Formats: sequence, structure tokens, C-alpha cells
Amino acid sequence: MKKILMITTGGTIASQATENGLAPTFNADDLLMFMPEIREKTTIQTLTLFSIDSTNMTLQLIGKIAETVYENYDEYDGFVITHGTDTMAYTSAALVYMLKNLGKPVVLTGSQVVVGALFSDVRKNLSDAFLFAREGIPGVFISFDGIIINGSRATKFRSKSRDAFASINFPVVAEMKLGMAKYNNLMYHGIYSKTYVIDKTQKLELNTKFCEDVAVVKLHPGIKPAFFDFIKANYKGVVIESFGVGGIPNQFVKINDKLDELLEAGIAVVITTQCVEDGTELGVYAVGQLASEKVINAGDMNTEAIVMKLMWALANFKSNEEVKTFMETTIMGDVHYE
Repeated sequence: MKKILMITTGGTIASQATENGLAPTFNADDLLMFMPEIREKTTIQTLTLFSIDSTNMTLQLIGKIAETVYENYDEYDGFVITHGTDTMAYTSAALVYMLKNLGKPVVLTGSQVVVGALFSDVRKNLSDAFLFAREGIPGVFISFDGIIINGSRATKFRSKSRDAFASINFPVVAEMKLGMAKYNNLMYHGIYSKTYVIDKTQKLELNTKFCEDVAVVKLHPGIKPAFFDFIKANYKGVVIESFGVGGIPNQFVKINDKLDELLEAGIAVVITTQCVEDGTELGVYAVGQLASEKVINAGDMNTEAIVMKLMWALANFKSNEEVKTFMETTIMGDVHYE
């Protein structure tokens, strides 16, 4: 039987009602008590790493998750991590960059409804996560509401519904039906076909260094140019959620000039879009032109992955040229360009 390590970190899946609202109280063994049938075909060991609402997730705690996978890597065939939904997409993306040459499945899951409640999604999500972890596909994934999502392509799309997560600009890897993974045929073709092909001669590498000096700025009518002077003085990188395919105001309020100033000052500037899907195509419009070639094009990455990738890159590369090259290089299917 496959041997899986279940790592719990809290979240709704581990919560129950308290005087102050829902809060994590269950550990890993408590959760498995609700579904003993999982152990019939899988050898499961458990580890309660911490018990928090994922709103309180930090880079240091995400690093602890990565370290736990790394330290136990040789002992298990795969890993299931239970996690709160609110920051799960950030954690899954971060793990993609922290765990280089990952040759085993790391599957994150959680729930929108607490265990024991009417119509709870705990049993379904947890069961699917274990079933997919047994498949042996290398990489980081989110298993939720019957679908398997590439770990760097997930976004929490809905705040209350059980189908909370969406796969952004990337096919759903598989659907979990009748206890089996039904793989998406698109995963076998074109740009997607090599996503999970790894060199098994390479050893797993752990690197949990992140630079926290990254800001995310969503452009809006009325944004003040002076705001970017604060970014220049306090941050090493900024993710600009632009309009459309990469529009930056350049007429009445010249935000484009401010971004050029940031680039000249050595600040890493990533241009993405506020639109959920399709990504950027810089230079199509006059408002998409920046004077500097140093700008980083986010392509079709989602914001969660952009932020985690930029934080990792700034901590691990000395020059902004290296940061730009890394950001625009596809890692486990995280970005594609037209």
C-alpha cells in the first residue's frame, strides 16, 4: 500500500464552533476518525504541524510546511496537507518554488464547511486528496470539490461556495469521480504535456528564503502618482495589477513615468492584469508601453503565484536581470506566453 503523510495546519476543515466563532480545534487523527475507510487502502501517518486560521499564515509557517515535506520525503510516497482555504493558493504556489525537483505528489485540501455540519465538504475533499496523492504524479496540487488544480494555477474564486477554487489559465489536471482520477486529455498535449515530467536523477532541493519587501498594487482611477514614491523608498519589488492586457495610465495621471522611475531605481516591477483570465500582452496599446525593458511580464500567471515567485526570486538572485529571467521562465506550468 502507498504510504502517505498527512500534515494538518488548521483551517475550516479542522474547525468547530467556539464562543468567538469558528476556530481550528481538530488535529490530524481527529479528522481521520470521521473517515476510517481511507486507511483501508492507504498507510497513513499523521502530523499536526500547527493549528491556525489560514488568514494568519506567514512565509515562515509556509517554510515550515516545506521543511516538513523535505525532512520526511524519503519515508513516504506522497503528502496530503490540510489547510485553510483563504491563503491555500499562496501556500501551494510557494511550495512549488521552495521544493525544487519534487518527484512526489504534495496535495493540499481544505473545506468550506466544518466537519459534522449539514452538507459538509470535508469527507469528499479529504478523500479525493488521498486518492490523488496515491496516483504518484509529481508536483504540488490543490484538491477541492472534485477537481485537481496545478498548485501554481489556483485561485480562491468564491468565498462561500463549495466550488471555491478555480484553475486559472491552465486546464484542470483531473476530476475525481467514483474514487478515481479522470485525467484531462489536454494534459497530454502541447505546452501542457511536459508539465509533470521531471528528471528523477535530480535530488529534491529545499530553499525557504523569501524576501517580504514586495507590494501588490491594484491600479484604479484616482490612484496618486506620489504613492509610488513610498513603494520606491520601502520595497524591493512590486506587482502592478494593470488594466486589461497591460494598460498603465500615461496621460492625465502619468503612472507610467513613476514605474519607469522604480525600474531605474532597481525595484523589480512585474506587470500583470486585474482580469482573472487570459493574462497580459504588453505593448499592444500605447498605454502598455514602458520606457524600460527591465519590466517583468507576468504573462498568464495568477497573482498568488506571481507574489510568491517574486518574493522567492528576490531572496535568491543578486541581480534584477536574473530575477526577470526566473520570473519569465516556466516552472511546473506556472506561466505561458502567447
